[in-house]
Amino acid sequence: MHQNKGKSIADCLADRTDYAKNPSKTNDGELISSYECDPKTIQGEFLLAKRQYSDITGRQQENDVIAYQIRQSFKPDEISPELANKIGYELGMSFTKGNHAFIVATHIDKAHIHNHIIFNSTSLDCTKKFRDFLGSGKAVRKISDRLCLKNSLSIIENPKRGKNHYGKWLGDKKSLSHSEKLRQIINEVLTKKPADFTVFLKEMKLAGYEIKQGNYISFKGENQKKFIRLRSLGNGYSEDEIKAIISGEKAPPNKKNYHQKPQSRVNLLVDIQAKLQAGKDAGYEQWAKIFNLKQMAQTINFLTENKLLAYEDLEKKSLNATDNFNRLSTEIKAAEKRMAEIAILKAHIINYAKTRDVYTAYRKAGYSKKFYEEHAADLLLHKASKATFDELGLKKLPTVKSLQAEYAELLSKKKKAYGIYHAAKKEMQEVLTAKANIDRLLQSDPPVKENEKAPNQR
Repeated sequence: MHQNKGKSIADCLADRTDYAKNPSKTNDGELISSYECDPKTIQGEFLLAKRQYSDITGRQQENDVIAYQIRQSFKPDEISPELANKIGYELGMSFTKGNHAFIVATHIDKAHIHNHIIFNSTSLDCTKKFRDFLGSGKAVRKISDRLCLKNSLSIIENPKRGKNHYGKWLGDKKSLSHSEKLRQIINEVLTKKPADFTVFLKEMKLAGYEIKQGNYISFKGENQKKFIRLRSLGNGYSEDEIKAIISGEKAPPNKKNYHQKPQSRVNLLVDIQAKLQAGKDAGYEQWAKIFNLKQMAQTINFLTENKLLAYEDLEKKSLNATDNFNRLSTEIKAAEKRMAEIAILKAHIINYAKTRDVYTAYRKAGYSKKFYEEHAADLLLHKASKATFDELGLKKLPTVKSLQAEYAELLSKKKKAYGIYHAAKKEMQEVLTAKANIDRLLQSDPPVKENEKAPNQR
């Protein structure tokens, strides 16, 4: 992505990232993920990194490249938007080796689901720039193909250059992944209708699978290097779901949907009276009544599955889920704040060290005006660094090595927190939505029928 003539870097970044983040293409922003940046402030964060690069290295950007973009498309009707975004994130991490901040915006406005992966040309430590290399396109394709095959998705066979020359989709010809083979064997065993889960496990052993039981059950077949957990196989293949299939409570998994992540099952009820007062017509009222009935059914299903049928349990769960999300959010923000402080402090320490000799010479020259004019840039950097140290009350400066170690530790903690942050957010949203629906139901007065008027109205 180049800087356009007559436009600032900030404007150019905004144009490109705003297109990628378009709510109408990303399901109101639900299909956007990021690494080491916030999609809402990505332009500012990318720009800050470029300024820090200039301060730390003393180098100015020679070319007009401001960011890089990878576009990744999938075969129509073969992948869920959520899985596409997950694969795009893994592609971004693998190609950049985790050294550059990026966002992944999954677009669903076309027949083919596709990702826009935009990563900063400046590295996270603000000391290097990404350099495009000969064959980078092939490198991206190899990583993308590997991830697609791993998830049993089609890839392009013999890709060709040029408009409308994409080659052929390699779908049925590709070899099955270990996960796909395991799913097939499980499906075959389930068709035998085992009496219980113990019998199911015996059948899996007879099919050539080694079984490891602990917190999670996992299987290892012939030529597999690692065990595969049941829960990693997608919808319909967890231990509880297989037990439900064996008992007849649940239908066997469908090949078309085992990749799909379950959608948010609970939505807020529509305030029909408020909508009617706002000008909605009778047609909308009829739709809203049906919608509310469905949402209440989904709410009851959600509460039943999560054993929250007692209101006290629902209330306790909502408080715990909110506290857990807030704790993770606070932990991530604190880490990000300290990481930003470390980046700035490290830059000042480097600048201070670089300009120390110049400042010493300036002092020995009796603070000569002529000397100052000749070395103004270095002296200003030195004074700015010294002022920062004074503000922080630093009597002894930390070493750059210790700051880098602290930064790495914070980055590791942040990654771990991010790993459960989104799941915690989703859990909180679902529980709070279910509680809001129940609260509305409990607070609403049932309508009075004509033949059920109050005694003083007869």
